[in-house]
Parts: sequence; C-alpha cells; structure tokens
Amino acid sequence: MGFMNLAYPLTIETLEAILRDEIPDEILLQIIWHCLGYQFNCAENRWTCDEVPPPWHENYPEPPDFINNRAAIVQLNRSIAAEHKQLLKQELGFKGYKISQLNPRLTRRATIANWLLSYLRLNAS
Repeated sequence: MGFMNLAYPLTIETLEAILRDEIPDEILLQIIWHCLGYQFNCAENRWTCDEVPPPWHENYPEPPDFINNRAAIVQLNRSIAAEHKQLLKQELGFKGYKISQLNPRLTRRATIANWLLSYLRLNAS
C-alpha cells in the first residue's frame, strides 16, 4: 500500500470528506501516517518510521491502524493540544454524528480529522 498524497491533498475539503466517510480508511490512514512522519519506501514496499518523533516511533515502529486500534486512537486524541480539541466544531461547523450513526469507526475518523486540522494549523505558513 503506497502513499497517495496527490489524490487527497490535506485541505479543508479533504477533512470534510473524511467526516462524511467519503475517503476510504486505507487512504485516510496513509494521510495521517505521512503527517506523523512515516515514509513509504517504494523500493522495499513498506512504511518506515525513521522520521517519526517519539513517542510514536517507540510505540508504533509500524504505522498504527487508527481505525481498528483503540490504544493508537487514544494516543492520537491525547496528542491534540487542548486549544485545538474543538477545531472541527469551530472551523468546520461539525456538530458530531447522529446517535444512529455513532460507532467506533466514525468517531475515530472524526478524531483523525481533528488531529489533521490541528496539524494544518500548527504547520500553516
């Protein structure tokens, strides 16, 4: 599974598509792995963690599956700065999911989208 950054650039539109569940989980994971510093080595056909900062590097030498790994998504959520916890609501007007939609997969996608929005704000030029 290679990184497909050209298909989904990290934009507000991409974040909204994540929340609407329009981007496949596999692609979503590739986006966040790239932002965390994981790099896809085409020659070896695998992701590497040489540029991943601690504690991610130590805890996840292989890119974590944030959709299916509760511990990874909890660590991701905790890594969002307190002042950025409400960015989805403040900047995208995201009101959450309806009760009938609530499931771990969708709430984890929202956590990932919030982390990515925080990443955008922290790395804006």
